[in-house]
Amino acid sequence: MTQITLPKADGGLERYRLGAPKHFDTGDALSDLPRIAYAAAHVVADPLADNDPWIDCAIDWDATLAYRHHLWGLGFGVAEAMDTAQRGMGLDWPTSLELIGRSVAAASGFSGKALIASGAGTDHLQPRPDLTIDDVIAAYEEQCSAVEAAGGRIILMASRALAACAKGPEDYLQVYNRVVSQTREPVIIHWLGGMFDPALGNYWGYTDHFRAMDVCLEMLRENAAKIDGIKVSLLDDKKEIVMRRRLPGGVLMYTGDDFNYPDLIAGDARGYSHALLGIFDAVAPAASAALKAFAGNDMEAYSELLAPTVPLSRHIFKAPTRFYKTGIVFMAYLNGHQAHFTMVGGQQGARSALHLGELVRLADKAGLLNNPERAAKRAAAVLATCGVEG
Repeated sequence: MTQITLPKADGGLERYRLGAPKHFDTGDALSDLPRIAYAAAHVVADPLADNDPWIDCAIDWDATLAYRHHLWGLGFGVAEAMDTAQRGMGLDWPTSLELIGRSVAAASGFSGKALIASGAGTDHLQPRPDLTIDDVIAAYEEQCSAVEAAGGRIILMASRALAACAKGPEDYLQVYNRVVSQTREPVIIHWLGGMFDPALGNYWGYTDHFRAMDVCLEMLRENAAKIDGIKVSLLDDKKEIVMRRRLPGGVLMYTGDDFNYPDLIAGDARGYSHALLGIFDAVAPAASAALKAFAGNDMEAYSELLAPTVPLSRHIFKAPTRFYKTGIVFMAYLNGHQAHFTMVGGQQGARSALHLGELVRLADKAGLLNNPERAAKRAAAVLATCGVEG
């Protein structure tokens, strides 16, 4: 059995024994899955680039695109250049656009069916109270046009600039009505809550999520023909279900709830959620196998496969939630999808040794460390930089 020294909450250390990895009977065809399932994919930094990691953005394109092929091969769509890819936390707009172009080209060359949608926002516009609504609209239009020119479908991301300058709900309605009306294909709206990005805590004009929901639903009703669905990232299953039941006909709910996704995807007698989840990047084999079991009406297997991933996900996405990307990339490193634990923006340092050690335990309990010996060696190397030796 492989062992590793891990930190404990009391400040001590323990020798932890890793178990055997699970074998996941994964899916491989999007058409066979009972739900639309996007994995929001991370990017792999280039650790050998001659740059300033807190300022500049250098991407290992080969490793980044290889991970997208991995996700497509498991039956997932790829949600590109989203917050999981560190959009607005290390990944700038020019690099995001290059990522979108490269990923769309990779999808077209994939041997099977490769679903992809890409984030368009306003992150090239510095948020300031003196911005005008027309400034925000122009920024959205610029990015939407660029994504469409690259051959991509749009996920309309929340705007820090809009949150900074909007005087009330009417400004949100004006911006979204104008932007959505011009898109070529129906878009996915992304409502990203303040727990993911503190700058968005008053999105739709209110800090009260139910009042904000009323504004968002008004916009969805007015633009239903141009909207594929909405991804809600509030980490509150009850609020998502309330909103799901109020959606206009034809508009889909995509869960962004990394705490409660199994039940939200399974649904109830009154509806269900599709998925657009960052955690599916980290737990892709288990999630693919669970959706395959779901497709075969084996809900017991579906639950058994996803249940152990939930404690891992809740740990990765614990407050401050915006630093969840560190856990996502650490998982990819442990499982051999990249050769290093370096992130754009230096975000590998955003979580503690204690946090990373607990991630190892939870990933092991979920059977998600595909090569325990390699995982132990790599985790030990990272933890040794924090003074954990043994």
